[in-house]
Amino acid sequence: MNLKKILIAVDNSTCSEKAAKTGYELAKTFGAEVALVNIIEPIPANINPDVTLAPVFLEAYDNSEENSHILLKEIEAKFSQGVPTTYLSVIDSAAHGIIKQSDEWGSNLIVIGTYGRTGIYHFLMGSVAEHVARKSACPVLIIPNKYEEKP
Repeated sequence: MNLKKILIAVDNSTCSEKAAKTGYELAKTFGAEVALVNIIEPIPANINPDVTLAPVFLEAYDNSEENSHILLKEIEAKFSQGVPTTYLSVIDSAAHGIIKQSDEWGSNLIVIGTYGRTGIYHFLMGSVAEHVARKSACPVLIIPNKYEEKP
């Protein structure tokens, strides 16, 4: 397997940190570079187009982009160990945004965490990791939230 570009999808969760740790370890092992991607979910567009609240929404997006950049810097600082890292932060739906960024960046592997939810919640909400695995053009490594590294 030719791993030169590893895309790691992150959000502000423990399962995301586990994915980042694993992704960076793989990058170090294979001499790959990393792109950290954080997707900013769009605000639902249920607003009457005649209402001019655009500045409020723009401020919310600016704040989200700033928070996203802070998150990416924190993840890199915690796990990178000198691995070259690119930041990707876009406004999109989670699964679509991850796949699109992976395609555009040309990743050889996507590493993503999952909460491992089951039952009615999974039925209603679906799984971002599952959707990414089904639609991705490259292999996807899914790190379960229950994952504990063995000594």
